[in-house]
Amino acid sequence: MNLRFVEAFYWVASLKSVTRAAEKLFLTQSAMSSRIAALEEELGVLLLDRRDKQFRLTLAGTRFFTHSQRLLELQREVKAEMGAGAPLSVSMRIGAIESVLHSWLIPWIEQLRVDHPELSLELTVETTPILVEQVQRGTQDLVFAALPASADGVRSRSLPPMDMVFMGHAGLHRKRRYTLAELGELEILTFQRGSLPHVALADLFRQERVEPRRVHTISSISAMVQLVQGGFGVATLPRSAVQRMQTFPNLKQLACDVALQPLPIHASYRTDPTTDAVQTVVKSALAFVDGLPGGKASRASAPSKRISPLSGASKKSMR
Repeated sequence: MNLRFVEAFYWVASLKSVTRAAEKLFLTQSAMSSRIAALEEELGVLLLDRRDKQFRLTLAGTRFFTHSQRLLELQREVKAEMGAGAPLSVSMRIGAIESVLHSWLIPWIEQLRVDHPELSLELTVETTPILVEQVQRGTQDLVFAALPASADGVRSRSLPPMDMVFMGHAGLHRKRRYTLAELGELEILTFQRGSLPHVALADLFRQERVEPRRVHTISSISAMVQLVQGGFGVATLPRSAVQRMQTFPNLKQLACDVALQPLPIHASYRTDPTTDAVQTVVKSALAFVDGLPGGKASRASAPSKRISPLSGASKKSMR
């Protein structure tokens, strides 16, 4: 039995689409269909129900899916035993939200490159909804986003959340401590409308009965930082992201009488019976983030005053 054909069927069944499975394996759709047809001929049964456009496995296909997973796992185990210590020479598609990109993603990738020099990466920076959809569809192997992805064959791990802070201009915002009402009198910059930081900020102002003068929504961290540097206003940003921006010396964290809700981060990835590469990379990311200042400790820590959990008003474009 050709295990390449078995792998093709496994991904068609997992992703519930011949097209998405073909994208996953870098094959044409016709080549993928040919492999499934060859496997069906060898087994003497139909694996896919082709009577309409809706994807369905036949009863035999459902049964063989379990066998296909076992066969591919056995192949992986044999390769590992016969070639123990072989380098991680695969291509990995990784996606991340901008907050992760500007905080620990680059130094982690640099460390990953040292540990696994044969690993090839395809990096995408997008918003949470797009990344979650991509890992669910199988077009990303691993994503770091503000929400966990949920789908068959997809697992998620929580990472330490990112502290969100008010950032201002050192020459313009000289007070040692601000009230939320005082900050509300300034121009406020936050992430795009409907994102978690935007919704959290709106909830905070509402709970404290403060009407902000004006809130600007901007999708780029670098754009917000440059606007603050230019004296435009005060931004809500991940503390760790700003700390890496050494070229903006006038940035200043503004102490406030209330704290912003931290930004949750989740690693979501699709399991692959043919390789343990994804799990290896996920473990690397978890170990790297836990090793950062406040890494593991930040999972349990909580400031004295935070806004309540989101009411579910909007979680569309979480950064």
